[in-house]
Amino acid sequence: MKYFNFAIVASFFCLWLDSLLSNNAQIIVGFILILTFGILHGANDLLLIKKIDINKEQISFQKTLLYYIIVVGLGSLLFWIIPWFALLLFIIVSGYHFGEQQWENLEKSSLFKVFEFTYGLFILMLLFIFHIEEVQEVIQNITSVLVPESYFIVGLAINIVALVALGIYYSTKLIEFKNRVLLETFYLIVFAVLFRVSSLIWGFAIYFIIWHSIPSIINQIKYLNGEFNKKNFWKYIKSAFVYWLISLIGIAILYLLFKDVKIFNALFFSFLAAITFPHVLVIYILFKKK
Repeated sequence: MKYFNFAIVASFFCLWLDSLLSNNAQIIVGFILILTFGILHGANDLLLIKKIDINKEQISFQKTLLYYIIVVGLGSLLFWIIPWFALLLFIIVSGYHFGEQQWENLEKSSLFKVFEFTYGLFILMLLFIFHIEEVQEVIQNITSVLVPESYFIVGLAINIVALVALGIYYSTKLIEFKNRVLLETFYLIVFAVLFRVSSLIWGFAIYFIIWHSIPSIINQIKYLNGEFNKKNFWKYIKSAFVYWLISLIGIAILYLLFKDVKIFNALFFSFLAAITFPHVLVIYILFKKK
């Protein structure tokens, strides 16, 4: 709870910065945040896999690394062969991942994952609906398909109906959920304000870093080392550094090959999606084992 109080203050501080920074400056700072804390929060997946120790069998580092590379490679290949399907899958997976992170401290059944997906997808839909033209452009650059504006509106409407219906259902089934409904609704209002006022990249960066990546890093450090403190934070940074650096090198190569901003933005989100797929799987298993 203390962190989320900080997150609210930090979010509105970033909104204040929005009035001081030009659109180009927001994009630059937004990308810097995503490339640091954003990429970093998924850079320790191999260490988490080793800690989780699936099926109680010791998996060699080489084999674990190979599996990880295969999943990232398949994600990248999917964007190359069937980009529209890969992007849709990325949105679905990210929606679930965001909702899972937001509700991770709640004791719940397996069916609650449907609500987590609906909640996380709603956050993404809020971002999309306030920046339809920019999102349409990114999607078109990735898939060569122009998604009509009406699709976003209908999608958001269906999402809202599902979210409200599931929210009412779980309010009658889970006491802890009922106690958190007002607070989580307030968070959604905060997200709506952030996305409405900010540019696409700046709004996404604020949510992705402050509300998702940093809480995820804190949880990972607690899982790996028992508690979150300065010493364990630097230990986390050191263990993630090599994989984080490799990711940055990959993005740098993309930028050098495709300096056109529109193409780079599309490739950047495709790359982000490719490394997201194995990360989401790792975090899903982590939450299941806790």
